[in-house]
Amino acid sequence: MTTPTPEPEDSSSAAQTHLINIANSSALSILISIGHRLGLFDVLPLTPQDGLTSTDIAQKAGLNERYVREWLGGLVCGKIVSFDPSNGRYHLEPDYAPFLTQSSPENMAPFISFLPMMGAVQDKIVKCFRKGGGVPYEEFPRFHEVMEQMTEKTLLPVLFSDVLPLDPAIPALLERGNTSFIDIGCGHAHALLALAERYPTSQFTGLDLSASAIASATAAATEKGLSNVRFVVADVDAALPEGLVGSFDIATTFDAVHDQARPDIGLKAVYELLKPGGIYLMQDINASSHLHNNIPHPTGPFLYTISLCHCMTVSLAQPGGMGLGTVWGVEKATEMVQEAGFRDVKVNHLEVEPMNFYLICRK
Repeated sequence: MTTPTPEPEDSSSAAQTHLINIANSSALSILISIGHRLGLFDVLPLTPQDGLTSTDIAQKAGLNERYVREWLGGLVCGKIVSFDPSNGRYHLEPDYAPFLTQSSPENMAPFISFLPMMGAVQDKIVKCFRKGGGVPYEEFPRFHEVMEQMTEKTLLPVLFSDVLPLDPAIPALLERGNTSFIDIGCGHAHALLALAERYPTSQFTGLDLSASAIASATAAATEKGLSNVRFVVADVDAALPEGLVGSFDIATTFDAVHDQARPDIGLKAVYELLKPGGIYLMQDINASSHLHNNIPHPTGPFLYTISLCHCMTVSLAQPGGMGLGTVWGVEKATEMVQEAGFRDVKVNHLEVEPMNFYLICRK
């Protein structure tokens, strides 16, 4: 007796289902971003016994009930929030709590929040398709905010335990004291401020082309009472600040190279900032320079979208921008640091932080 062969799924039907799922997932990314920004996930109970009505949730969050109720509706249909129609009460599915609440180190909401932010510039990206050029940094007012949230969730938890020890010389130099350390593209400088607090006898400098980010970082350092850190507004693609060439033992860039106008010039600037024998640590997006290698990447579509709608376009918006994009890849990064003059190049991957690669080399 032969077993009947199941009918194959109609390919056009499967494609249609796939596109419907894409539409629903995209919609949920917007709802997750809104909930994250408003702190709604943090006021949702986790069990049916503790369930709250939409009025209760709105009052706890200090928000408008009608908007909260519609937001809840989308998440109930998306099976992230549960709803009991017998009493009108809602609760967050417990399995999602570690990945959506702000206190959790595993919170994925900042990561997901990139997509709605990119959607806000879609009209401008469409114009770039037709006319070339790019969309400048100033069109992304929330970019630094979201990036800092990502830093808090991805880099800071592993910075001292896993990242710095990739080259034992880095923590040894910092613990020794009197070590000069520079972070290029520091943004609001959460990582640099953590380093300055941990190693009070070493000196830290942060560079960024965003005056508002530098102002925020300076204010944070003052609030923390840190006297061993300073911040400078500078675009290393254009010119190095006076007096800094050849001044540093260690240089870092945390996800800050690929969206520069001229990463080749920027990497050469990092080389020039270091003393002879100085160490450069680069964190950047863990992907390949070759499309076919990225097909199985778990966040491949996400990375190319972020590149198209931010990292590539902000580079192309600047004179002579190379537009390398988010997915410039490990291979291209290795090639470019070698072209900048660095030696002993080693690429590292961390199981605890798979989103990025960590490249270490020396001048």
